[in-house]
Amino acid sequence: MSEKKVYNDYFFDEPIFDLHDAGYIPLETHEEVPDKPLNIPELLKPEKIDGNDVYYTLTAQEGETQILPGKKTKTWGYSTSLLGKTIVYKKGVHYHVHLVNKLPEVTTFHWHGLNVTGPIVDGGPHAPVYPGGSRDIDFTLDQQAQTDWLHPHPCPNTARQVYRGLAAAVVVTDEEESKLPFPRNYGVDDIPLILQDRNYHDNQLDYDADYDMDGTLGTYALVNGTVNGVFDVSTQRVRLRILNGANRREWRLHFDDEHEFTQIASDGGTLPEPVQFTRLMLTCAERAEVIVDFGDKKPGDIVTLMSDNIPIMKFRIGEYKRSDVELPEHLTTIPTPIPTKGTQIVHTVMSGMDDQVRLDGKLFDMQRIDKRQKIGDTVLWDVTNTNDMHQGMIHPFHMHGNQFLVLSRNGKEVYPNEHGWKDVVGVNAGETVRLAVKFTKFGVYMYHCHILEHEDTGMMAQIEAYDPNKEHKYHLISMEEMHHPKKE
Repeated sequence: MSEKKVYNDYFFDEPIFDLHDAGYIPLETHEEVPDKPLNIPELLKPEKIDGNDVYYTLTAQEGETQILPGKKTKTWGYSTSLLGKTIVYKKGVHYHVHLVNKLPEVTTFHWHGLNVTGPIVDGGPHAPVYPGGSRDIDFTLDQQAQTDWLHPHPCPNTARQVYRGLAAAVVVTDEEESKLPFPRNYGVDDIPLILQDRNYHDNQLDYDADYDMDGTLGTYALVNGTVNGVFDVSTQRVRLRILNGANRREWRLHFDDEHEFTQIASDGGTLPEPVQFTRLMLTCAERAEVIVDFGDKKPGDIVTLMSDNIPIMKFRIGEYKRSDVELPEHLTTIPTPIPTKGTQIVHTVMSGMDDQVRLDGKLFDMQRIDKRQKIGDTVLWDVTNTNDMHQGMIHPFHMHGNQFLVLSRNGKEVYPNEHGWKDVVGVNAGETVRLAVKFTKFGVYMYHCHILEHEDTGMMAQIEAYDPNKEHKYHLISMEEMHHPKKE
Protein backbone atom coordinates (compact mmCIF):
# COMPACT_ATOMS: atom_id res chain seq x y z
CA MET A 1 0.00 0.00 0.00
CA SER A 2 1.42 3.39 -0.94
CA GLU A 3 2.17 6.00 1.71
CA LYS A 4 -1.12 7.50 2.86
CA LYS A 5 -1.78 10.98 4.14
CA VAL A 6 -2.75 11.05 7.81
CA TYR A 7 -5.29 13.73 8.71
CA ASN A 8 -4.78 15.49 12.04
CA ASP A 9 -7.64 17.97 12.22
CA TYR A 10 -11.41 17.88 12.72
CA PHE A 11 -12.29 19.68 9.43
CA PHE A 12 -15.44 21.43 10.70
CA ASP A 13 -15.28 25.17 11.38
CA GLU A 14 -13.71 25.56 14.84
CA PRO A 15 -15.39 28.91 15.77
CA ILE A 16 -18.79 27.17 15.82
CA PHE A 17 -17.88 23.98 17.68
CA ASP A 18 -20.45 23.30 20.39
CA LEU A 19 -17.88 24.07 23.10
CA HIS A 20 -18.10 27.78 22.21
CA ASP A 21 -21.84 27.93 22.89
CA ALA A 22 -22.90 29.93 25.96
CA GLY A 23 -24.95 26.97 27.17
CA TYR A 24 -22.18 24.40 26.63
CA ILE A 25 -21.65 21.86 29.39
CA PRO A 26 -18.12 20.42 29.27
CA LEU A 27 -17.63 16.74 29.93
CA GLU A 28 -16.18 15.74 33.28
CA THR A 29 -14.54 12.54 34.48
CA HIS A 30 -16.65 10.76 37.10
CA GLU A 31 -14.00 10.09 39.73
CA GLU A 32 -16.30 7.95 41.92
CA VAL A 33 -16.96 5.38 39.19
CA PRO A 34 -14.24 2.73 39.05
CA ASP A 35 -13.10 1.41 35.69
CA LYS A 36 -15.37 -1.44 34.60
CA PRO A 37 -15.77 -3.67 31.55
CA LEU A 38 -17.30 -1.89 28.58
CA ASN A 39 -20.85 -3.07 28.00
CA ILE A 40 -21.11 -4.85 24.65
CA PRO A 41 -24.81 -5.09 23.71
CA GLU A 42 -26.06 -8.62 23.15
CA LEU A 43 -27.18 -9.65 19.68
CA LEU A 44 -30.94 -9.86 19.20
CA LYS A 45 -31.79 -13.48 18.40
CA PRO A 46 -34.37 -14.33 15.73
CA GLU A 47 -37.55 -15.96 16.99
CA LYS A 48 -37.85 -18.01 13.83
CA ILE A 49 -36.03 -18.58 10.55
CA ASP A 50 -38.04 -19.98 7.67
CA GLY A 51 -35.91 -20.12 4.52
CA ASN A 52 -35.25 -16.51 3.52
CA ASP A 53 -37.75 -15.18 6.08
CA VAL A 54 -36.40 -14.15 9.49
CA TYR A 55 -38.66 -13.16 12.41
CA TYR A 56 -37.71 -10.84 15.26
CA THR A 57 -39.60 -9.43 18.24
CA LEU A 58 -38.39 -6.09 19.56
CA THR A 59 -39.76 -4.59 22.77
CA ALA A 60 -39.44 -1.01 23.99
CA GLN A 61 -39.38 -1.47 27.74
CA GLU A 62 -38.59 0.07 31.11
CA GLY A 63 -35.77 -1.24 33.26
CA GLU A 64 -33.06 -0.46 35.78
CA THR A 65 -29.34 -0.28 35.02
CA GLN A 66 -26.30 -0.09 37.27
CA ILE A 67 -24.57 2.96 35.78
CA LEU A 68 -23.20 4.70 38.88
CA PRO A 69 -22.32 3.30 42.32
CA GLY A 70 -25.35 3.05 44.60
CA LYS A 71 -28.93 2.82 43.47
CA LYS A 72 -29.70 1.70 39.94
CA THR A 73 -30.85 4.18 37.31
CA LYS A 74 -34.33 3.80 35.83
CA THR A 75 -33.76 3.47 32.08
CA TRP A 76 -35.48 2.49 28.85
CA GLY A 77 -34.20 0.09 26.23
CA TYR A 78 -35.04 -2.19 23.30
CA SER A 79 -35.40 -5.78 24.57
CA THR A 80 -33.02 -4.88 27.41
CA SER A 81 -32.86 -2.33 30.21
CA LEU A 82 -30.73 0.30 28.41
CA LEU A 83 -30.01 1.13 24.75
CA GLY A 84 -30.87 -2.10 22.92
CA LYS A 85 -29.75 -5.46 21.73
CA THR A 86 -27.78 -5.15 18.50
CA ILE A 87 -29.83 -6.13 15.46
CA VAL A 88 -28.08 -7.80 12.51
CA TYR A 89 -29.67 -7.67 9.07
CA LYS A 90 -28.34 -9.25 5.88
CA LYS A 91 -28.87 -7.92 2.38
CA GLY A 92 -31.45 -9.93 0.43
CA VAL A 93 -33.24 -11.39 3.46
CA HIS A 94 -36.94 -10.75 4.15
CA TYR A 95 -37.52 -9.62 7.74
CA HIS A 96 -40.66 -9.69 9.83
CA VAL A 97 -40.42 -7.55 12.96
CA HIS A 98 -43.00 -7.59 15.75
CA LEU A 99 -42.70 -4.23 17.56
CA VAL A 100 -44.01 -4.14 21.13
CA ASN A 101 -44.44 -1.09 23.36
CA LYS A 102 -44.26 -1.75 27.10
CA LEU A 103 -43.51 1.89 27.91
CA PRO A 104 -46.05 4.15 29.66
CA GLU A 105 -46.39 6.39 26.58
CA VAL A 106 -46.61 6.27 22.80
CA THR A 107 -43.39 5.63 20.88
CA THR A 108 -42.23 4.74 17.39
CA PHE A 109 -39.43 2.52 16.06
CA HIS A 110 -37.39 4.47 13.50
CA TRP A 111 -34.79 2.59 11.46
CA HIS A 112 -32.24 5.35 10.98
CA GLY A 113 -30.30 4.57 7.80
CA LEU A 114 -32.42 1.70 6.50
CA ASN A 115 -33.79 2.04 2.99
CA VAL A 116 -37.38 0.93 3.67
CA THR A 117 -40.79 2.30 2.74
CA GLY A 118 -42.19 5.26 4.63
CA PRO A 119 -43.79 6.41 6.71
CA ILE A 120 -44.91 3.21 8.47
CA VAL A 121 -42.01 0.73 8.08
CA ASP A 122 -39.51 3.60 8.38
CA GLY A 123 -41.00 4.27 11.81
CA GLY A 124 -41.34 8.03 11.78
CA PRO A 125 -44.05 9.87 13.75
CA HIS A 126 -46.84 8.45 11.54
CA ALA A 127 -46.18 4.94 12.86
CA PRO A 128 -47.10 5.16 16.55
CA VAL A 129 -47.12 2.13 18.81
CA TYR A 130 -49.26 2.79 21.86
CA PRO A 131 -48.62 1.61 25.43
CA GLY A 132 -49.46 -2.07 25.69
CA GLY A 133 -49.79 -2.26 21.91
CA SER A 134 -47.78 -3.62 19.02
CA ARG A 135 -47.17 -3.20 15.31
CA ASP A 136 -45.91 -5.65 12.68
CA ILE A 137 -43.68 -4.59 9.83
CA ASP A 138 -41.82 -6.51 7.14
CA PHE A 139 -39.30 -5.64 4.46
CA THR A 140 -36.67 -7.17 2.22
CA LEU A 141 -33.30 -5.59 2.86
CA ASP A 142 -31.63 -4.40 -0.32
CA GLN A 143 -28.79 -2.13 0.72
CA GLN A 144 -25.07 -2.44 1.20
CA ALA A 145 -23.34 -3.29 4.48
CA GLN A 146 -23.35 -0.43 6.96
CA THR A 147 -23.87 0.57 10.59
CA ASP A 148 -27.30 2.06 11.28
CA TRP A 149 -29.35 2.51 14.43
CA LEU A 150 -32.81 2.25 15.89
CA HIS A 151 -34.30 5.09 17.89
CA PRO A 152 -37.76 6.53 18.69
CA HIS A 153 -39.29 9.32 16.60
CA PRO A 154 -42.54 10.40 18.33
CA CYS A 155 -42.36 14.18 18.02
CA PRO A 156 -42.19 16.17 20.13
CA ASN A 157 -40.77 13.53 22.50
CA THR A 158 -37.93 12.01 20.45
CA ALA A 159 -35.19 13.75 22.46
CA ARG A 160 -36.61 12.74 25.85
CA GLN A 161 -37.09 9.10 24.87
CA VAL A 162 -33.55 8.82 23.49
CA TYR A 163 -32.29 10.50 26.67
CA ARG A 164 -34.09 7.82 28.71
CA GLY A 165 -32.06 5.21 26.86
CA LEU A 166 -33.73 4.13 23.61
CA ALA A 167 -30.98 3.59 21.02
CA ALA A 168 -29.81 0.31 19.46
CA ALA A 169 -27.07 -0.49 16.97
CA VAL A 170 -28.13 -2.04 13.65
CA VAL A 171 -25.48 -3.92 11.68
CA VAL A 172 -26.17 -4.56 7.99
CA THR A 173 -24.04 -7.19 6.22
CA ASP A 174 -23.62 -8.15 2.58
CA GLU A 175 -21.52 -10.48 0.43
CA GLU A 176 -19.29 -7.77 -1.09
CA GLU A 177 -18.24 -6.26 2.22
CA SER A 178 -17.70 -9.71 3.75
CA LYS A 179 -14.82 -10.30 1.31
CA LEU A 180 -12.85 -7.28 2.55
CA PRO A 181 -10.15 -7.85 5.20
CA PHE A 182 -12.09 -6.19 8.03
CA PRO A 183 -12.42 -7.54 11.58
CA ARG A 184 -15.94 -9.00 11.97
CA ASN A 185 -16.07 -11.14 15.12
CA TYR A 186 -18.79 -9.28 17.04
CA GLY A 187 -17.85 -8.47 20.60
CA VAL A 188 -14.23 -9.54 20.11
CA ASP A 189 -12.72 -7.43 17.34
CA ASP A 190 -15.88 -5.80 15.94
CA ILE A 191 -17.72 -3.67 18.48
CA PRO A 192 -20.28 -0.86 18.47
CA LEU A 193 -19.47 2.31 20.38
CA ILE A 194 -22.65 4.28 21.10
CA LEU A 195 -21.52 7.68 22.39
CA GLN A 196 -23.86 9.64 24.66
CA ASP A 197 -23.70 12.10 27.54
CA ARG A 198 -25.95 12.33 30.61
CA ASN A 199 -26.51 14.06 33.93
CA TYR A 200 -27.71 12.19 36.99
CA HIS A 201 -29.77 13.44 39.91
CA ASP A 202 -29.42 11.08 42.85
CA ASN A 203 -28.45 8.50 40.21
CA GLN A 204 -31.61 9.17 38.17
CA LEU A 205 -32.23 10.90 34.86
CA ASP A 206 -34.25 14.13 34.91
CA TYR A 207 -34.66 15.31 31.34
CA ASP A 208 -36.84 18.29 32.25
CA ALA A 209 -34.23 19.58 34.72
CA ASP A 210 -31.45 19.28 32.14
CA TYR A 211 -33.43 20.38 29.08
CA ASP A 212 -31.91 22.86 26.64
CA MET A 213 -33.91 23.71 23.53
CA ASP A 214 -30.64 24.07 21.59
CA GLY A 215 -29.76 20.50 22.51
CA THR A 216 -29.53 18.83 25.89
CA LEU A 217 -26.00 18.12 27.11
CA GLY A 218 -24.79 15.91 29.94
CA THR A 219 -21.78 16.06 32.22
CA TYR A 220 -20.64 12.45 31.91
CA ALA A 221 -19.72 10.49 28.80
CA LEU A 222 -21.24 7.05 28.35
CA VAL A 223 -20.02 4.51 25.83
CA ASN A 224 -22.60 1.75 25.34
CA GLY A 225 -24.19 2.96 28.57
CA THR A 226 -20.91 2.54 30.48
CA VAL A 227 -19.16 5.28 32.45
CA ASN A 228 -15.36 4.73 32.56
CA GLY A 229 -15.60 1.60 30.43
CA VAL A 230 -12.62 -0.60 29.60
CA PHE A 231 -12.43 -2.88 26.57
CA ASP A 232 -9.99 -5.78 26.81
CA VAL A 233 -8.16 -6.05 23.49
CA SER A 234 -7.40 -9.64 22.46
CA THR A 235 -6.66 -9.09 18.76
CA GLN A 236 -4.17 -6.86 16.98
CA ARG A 237 -6.86 -5.08 14.96
CA VAL A 238 -10.17 -3.85 16.33
CA ARG A 239 -13.08 -2.50 14.30
CA LEU A 240 -15.08 0.22 16.05
CA ARG A 241 -18.57 1.05 14.77
CA ILE A 242 -18.86 4.53 16.26
CA LEU A 243 -22.27 6.20 16.55
CA ASN A 244 -22.88 9.70 17.84
CA GLY A 245 -26.06 8.81 19.73
CA ALA A 246 -26.14 12.05 21.72
CA ASN A 247 -28.98 14.55 21.71
CA ARG A 248 -26.64 17.44 20.96
CA ARG A 249 -22.98 16.84 21.70
CA GLU A 250 -20.33 16.81 18.98
CA TRP A 251 -17.63 14.20 19.62
CA ARG A 252 -14.07 15.17 18.76
CA LEU A 253 -12.26 11.87 19.11
CA HIS A 254 -8.59 11.03 19.42
CA PHE A 255 -6.39 8.67 21.41
CA ASP A 256 -4.26 9.92 24.29
CA ASP A 257 -1.10 8.77 22.50
CA GLU A 258 -2.16 10.23 19.14
CA HIS A 259 -2.53 6.67 17.83
CA GLU A 260 -3.52 6.52 14.17
CA PHE A 261 -6.68 4.78 13.03
CA THR A 262 -8.25 4.09 9.65
CA GLN A 263 -11.82 4.94 8.69
CA ILE A 264 -13.30 2.31 6.39
CA ALA A 265 -16.99 3.28 6.34
CA SER A 266 -19.36 6.18 6.96
CA ASP A 267 -23.13 6.26 7.61
CA GLY A 268 -24.11 4.37 4.48
CA GLY A 269 -21.32 1.85 4.24
CA THR A 270 -17.83 1.23 2.95
CA LEU A 271 -15.77 4.18 1.74
CA PRO A 272 -14.17 4.04 -1.73
CA GLU A 273 -10.76 4.04 -0.07
CA PRO A 274 -9.53 3.91 3.54
CA VAL A 275 -8.74 7.23 5.22
CA GLN A 276 -6.19 7.57 8.01
CA PHE A 277 -6.70 9.90 10.97
CA THR A 278 -5.49 10.84 14.39
CA ARG A 279 -8.66 12.92 14.96
CA LEU A 280 -12.28 12.40 14.01
CA MET A 281 -15.31 14.61 14.62
CA LEU A 282 -18.86 13.28 14.48
CA THR A 283 -21.97 15.45 14.57
CA CYS A 284 -25.25 14.09 15.92
CA ALA A 285 -26.31 10.72 14.44
CA GLU A 286 -23.25 10.36 12.19
CA ARG A 287 -21.50 7.00 12.12
CA ALA A 288 -17.93 6.05 11.34
CA GLU A 289 -16.41 2.60 11.18
CA VAL A 290 -12.72 2.65 11.99
CA ILE A 291 -10.01 0.02 12.37
CA VAL A 292 -7.41 0.52 15.08
CA ASP A 293 -4.22 -1.52 14.77
CA PHE A 294 -2.66 -2.05 18.19
CA GLY A 295 0.35 -3.87 16.73
CA ASP A 296 2.72 -1.32 18.28
CA LYS A 297 1.42 -2.09 21.77
CA LYS A 298 2.34 -4.79 24.25
CA PRO A 299 0.20 -6.62 26.83
CA GLY A 300 -0.56 -4.37 29.79
CA ASP A 301 -0.55 -1.15 27.79
CA ILE A 302 -3.55 1.16 28.13
CA VAL A 303 -4.77 3.34 25.26
CA THR A 304 -7.42 5.92 26.14
CA LEU A 305 -10.06 7.28 23.78
CA MET A 306 -10.62 10.98 24.37
CA SER A 307 -13.21 13.54 23.34
CA ASP A 308 -11.52 16.93 23.40
CA ASN A 309 -9.45 16.66 26.60
CA ILE A 310 -11.66 14.20 28.51
CA PRO A 311 -11.10 10.42 28.59
CA ILE A 312 -14.27 8.52 27.64
CA MET A 313 -13.06 4.89 27.62
CA LYS A 314 -9.93 2.76 27.72
CA PHE A 315 -8.51 -0.07 25.63
CA ARG A 316 -6.49 -2.49 27.78
CA ILE A 317 -4.08 -4.45 25.60
CA GLY A 318 -3.87 -8.18 26.28
CA GLU A 319 -2.15 -11.08 24.57
CA TYR A 320 -2.88 -11.17 20.85
CA LYS A 321 -1.74 -13.11 17.83
CA ARG A 322 0.32 -11.05 15.41
CA SER A 323 -1.76 -10.24 12.31
CA ASP A 324 -0.29 -7.59 10.03
CA VAL A 325 -3.01 -6.89 7.48
CA GLU A 326 -2.78 -4.24 4.80
CA LEU A 327 -6.04 -2.82 3.60
CA PRO A 328 -6.43 -2.52 -0.17
CA GLU A 329 -6.14 0.99 -1.53
CA HIS A 330 -9.53 0.56 -3.19
CA LEU A 331 -12.40 -0.77 -1.06
CA THR A 332 -15.51 -0.25 -3.18
CA THR A 333 -16.71 1.63 -6.25
CA ILE A 334 -19.32 4.36 -5.89
CA PRO A 335 -20.53 5.59 -9.30
CA THR A 336 -20.37 9.31 -9.98
CA PRO A 337 -23.95 10.58 -9.65
CA ILE A 338 -25.49 12.04 -12.79
CA PRO A 339 -28.48 14.32 -12.14
CA THR A 340 -31.61 13.19 -13.97
CA LYS A 341 -32.26 15.31 -17.03
CA GLY A 342 -34.97 17.92 -16.48
CA THR A 343 -34.71 18.00 -12.68
CA GLN A 344 -34.16 21.27 -10.84
CA ILE A 345 -31.84 21.87 -7.89
CA VAL A 346 -33.78 21.60 -4.65
CA HIS A 347 -32.99 24.26 -2.06
CA THR A 348 -33.59 23.77 1.64
CA VAL A 349 -32.56 26.15 4.41
CA MET A 350 -31.82 25.45 8.07
CA SER A 351 -32.02 28.62 10.12
CA GLY A 352 -32.04 29.88 13.67
CA MET A 353 -31.11 28.68 17.12
CA ASP A 354 -33.06 28.05 20.33
CA ASP A 355 -36.82 28.47 19.76
CA GLN A 356 -36.23 30.25 16.45
CA VAL A 357 -35.09 27.16 14.53
CA ARG A 358 -36.88 26.65 11.22
CA LEU A 359 -36.58 24.53 8.10
CA ASP A 360 -37.33 26.61 5.01
CA GLY A 361 -38.82 29.23 7.31
CA LYS A 362 -41.50 26.84 8.61
CA LEU A 363 -42.24 24.68 11.60
CA PHE A 364 -43.03 21.00 11.11
CA ASP A 365 -46.60 19.99 10.26
CA MET A 366 -47.26 16.25 10.24
CA GLN A 367 -50.04 16.66 7.67
CA ARG A 368 -48.12 18.82 5.20
CA ILE A 369 -46.03 17.45 2.33
CA ASP A 370 -43.21 19.94 1.80
CA LYS A 371 -41.49 18.43 -1.23
CA ARG A 372 -42.00 15.63 -3.75
CA GLN A 373 -39.37 13.65 -5.65
CA LYS A 374 -39.82 10.90 -8.22
CA ILE A 375 -38.47 7.48 -7.35
CA GLY A 376 -35.35 6.71 -9.39
CA ASP A 377 -34.47 10.34 -10.13
CA THR A 378 -31.08 11.64 -9.01
CA VAL A 379 -31.67 15.20 -7.82
CA LEU A 380 -29.22 17.79 -6.55
CA TRP A 381 -30.07 19.30 -3.17
CA ASP A 382 -28.43 22.45 -1.82
CA VAL A 383 -28.72 22.46 1.97
CA THR A 384 -27.87 25.81 3.56
CA ASN A 385 -27.24 26.73 7.19
CA THR A 386 -27.88 30.49 7.57
CA ASN A 387 -26.42 30.74 11.09
CA ASP A 388 -23.73 33.33 11.71
CA MET A 389 -20.26 32.00 10.87
CA HIS A 390 -18.84 33.18 14.20
CA GLN A 391 -21.72 32.85 16.65
CA GLY A 392 -23.86 30.17 15.03
CA MET A 393 -23.78 26.39 15.20
CA ILE A 394 -23.40 23.30 13.05
CA HIS A 395 -26.75 21.80 12.05
CA PRO A 396 -26.54 18.07 11.19
CA PHE A 397 -28.95 17.46 8.29
CA HIS A 398 -30.58 14.03 8.08
CA MET A 399 -32.90 12.56 5.48
CA HIS A 400 -34.95 9.39 5.91
CA GLY A 401 -35.44 6.80 3.18
CA ASN A 402 -32.15 7.03 1.28
CA GLN A 403 -28.40 7.34 1.43
CA PHE A 404 -27.08 10.42 -0.37
CA LEU A 405 -23.69 11.52 -1.67
CA VAL A 406 -22.06 14.75 -0.48
CA LEU A 407 -20.72 16.55 -3.55
CA SER A 408 -19.37 19.89 -2.30
CA ARG A 409 -19.14 22.34 0.59
CA ASN A 410 -19.60 25.95 -0.53
CA GLY A 411 -18.60 24.75 -3.99
CA LYS A 412 -15.35 23.24 -2.68
CA GLU A 413 -14.09 19.74 -1.94
CA VAL A 414 -15.85 17.72 0.75
CA TYR A 415 -14.03 16.32 3.78
CA PRO A 416 -11.77 13.31 3.06
CA ASN A 417 -14.14 10.83 4.77
CA GLU A 418 -17.27 12.11 2.98
CA HIS A 419 -16.80 10.29 -0.33
CA GLY A 420 -19.10 7.44 0.71
CA TRP A 421 -22.84 7.12 1.17
CA LYS A 422 -24.30 9.15 4.02
CA ASP A 423 -27.62 10.02 5.61
CA VAL A 424 -26.36 12.75 7.96
CA VAL A 425 -24.15 15.68 7.01
CA GLY A 426 -23.00 18.37 9.40
CA VAL A 427 -23.50 21.77 7.76
CA ASN A 428 -21.31 24.58 9.04
CA ALA A 429 -22.77 28.03 9.73
CA GLY A 430 -22.91 30.11 6.55
CA GLU A 431 -22.35 27.03 4.42
CA THR A 432 -24.22 25.35 1.58
CA VAL A 433 -23.65 21.63 1.13
CA ARG A 434 -24.62 20.05 -2.19
CA LEU A 435 -26.04 16.52 -2.11
CA ALA A 436 -27.04 13.97 -4.74
CA VAL A 437 -30.31 12.43 -3.55
CA LYS A 438 -32.06 9.38 -4.98
CA PHE A 439 -35.07 7.52 -3.58
CA THR A 440 -35.73 3.91 -4.56
CA LYS A 441 -38.72 3.23 -2.28
CA PHE A 442 -42.11 4.94 -2.21
CA GLY A 443 -43.11 6.76 0.93
CA VAL A 444 -43.42 9.90 2.97
CA TYR A 445 -40.15 10.62 4.75
CA MET A 446 -38.81 13.16 7.22
CA TYR A 447 -35.81 15.40 6.69
CA HIS A 448 -34.58 17.44 9.59
CA CYS A 449 -31.83 18.70 11.86
CA HIS A 450 -30.63 15.78 14.00
CA ILE A 451 -30.01 17.85 17.11
CA LEU A 452 -32.93 16.09 18.75
CA GLU A 453 -34.34 19.14 20.53
CA HIS A 454 -34.32 21.07 17.24
CA GLU A 455 -36.20 18.24 15.57
CA ASP A 456 -38.77 18.20 18.37
CA THR A 457 -39.09 21.99 18.28
CA GLY A 458 -40.13 21.77 14.63
CA MET A 459 -36.96 21.91 12.50
CA MET A 460 -38.31 19.14 10.29
CA ALA A 461 -40.21 18.69 7.03
CA GLN A 462 -41.64 15.89 4.87
CA ILE A 463 -40.94 14.68 1.37
CA GLU A 464 -42.98 12.23 -0.66
CA ALA A 465 -41.02 9.85 -2.86
CA TYR A 466 -43.57 8.96 -5.54
CA ASP A 467 -43.97 6.49 -8.38
CA PRO A 468 -45.71 8.17 -11.35
CA ASN A 469 -47.01 4.78 -12.48
CA LYS A 470 -48.56 3.75 -9.20
CA GLU A 471 -50.44 5.93 -6.75
CA HIS A 472 -49.90 5.41 -3.03
CA LYS A 473 -52.31 6.97 -0.55
CA TYR A 474 -51.22 7.93 2.96
CA HIS A 475 -53.09 8.74 6.12
CA LEU A 476 -50.90 11.45 7.60
CA ILE A 477 -51.98 11.72 11.20
CA SER A 478 -51.74 14.93 13.19
CA MET A 479 -49.60 15.29 16.28
CA GLU A 480 -52.81 15.34 18.31
CA GLU A 481 -53.93 12.04 16.78
CA MET A 482 -50.51 10.50 17.35
CA HIS A 483 -50.78 11.15 21.06
CA HIS A 484 -54.55 10.77 21.39
CA PRO A 485 -55.78 8.22 18.83
CA LYS A 486 -59.35 8.38 17.65
CA LYS A 487 -61.59 5.75 19.19
CA GLU A 488 -62.89 3.18 16.73
